[in-house]
Amino acid sequence: MGNQKTAVALGIFDGVHIGHRAVLSAAADRRADGLEPCTFTFPPESTVNKGAEGYIYSQSEKSAILSDECGIRRVISPDFSEVCGMDGESFARDILCGELNAAFVCCGNDFRFGRGASCGIEELRRYGKKYDFSVMAVDDVYCCGERVSSTLIRRLIADGDMERAALFLGAPYMILKDVSRGAQLGRTIGFPTANQLFPEGQLVPRFGVYASETTAGGRTYSSITDVGVKPTVSYGGTPLAETYIHGFSGDLYGSPLQIRLKCFIRPEMRFGSVDELKRQINADIESAINIL
Repeated sequence: MGNQKTAVALGIFDGVHIGHRAVLSAAADRRADGLEPCTFTFPPESTVNKGAEGYIYSQSEKSAILSDECGIRRVISPDFSEVCGMDGESFARDILCGELNAAFVCCGNDFRFGRGASCGIEELRRYGKKYDFSVMAVDDVYCCGERVSSTLIRRLIADGDMERAALFLGAPYMILKDVSRGAQLGRTIGFPTANQLFPEGQLVPRFGVYASETTAGGRTYSSITDVGVKPTVSYGGTPLAETYIHGFSGDLYGSPLQIRLKCFIRPEMRFGSVDELKRQINADIESAINIL
């Protein structure tokens, strides 16, 4: 990074919720002092525990939020296995001081680092004095009387409570993934859809239909998004989001598409005929437009 001094936000930042954003803002605000705002984090795929609910956002989704919404100029995200064996002082000396040239470091009160999570904020302050960077611990953030946490937000997303999740996230829940080529059944009934696959390990929202907003070609459209598992050979049972974008026409295959889930409309349903399905899709579109 040359001689550029940095302000480094430390954390996993899964979900980049309003508690995380308080930490990230502390780093971003130091641009006024000539420091480059950075974050040191880990890819969610390397930190999720087996049997856990899954991570909220993929690495690409998280990075987009960090840069586009939080003012972070550089995201450093090594695999967890690369640094988990370092002791606390080595992390401060080699990573924060050596690699990142940190002049300012911020984190949440409960941030842990060093082999076996053996170090906390007091050790970080001690190493800061030794290696010439200041340290700021950011207090927990509360919303609606509850401490904001990724665990709470995962539960809300799994329940399909997108309005409440948005309060804690600081923005509506986002899907930002490449559009996959599916069975193209929607085209045959007049409702072409964009399909996005959830990778293994990522938390999948409650199955069902959502009012959503889709950004494509620099414009935002009202849309409906069906989250679930389609029993087709194309997907092999992988959960996906299937979105019909009201008023949009164009080819989206192979490019990333941003969907924001705003409100749960209904659970998944089985239909006895194509006409019944088309009537329900029209009803869902009308519901979504009224909601949005």
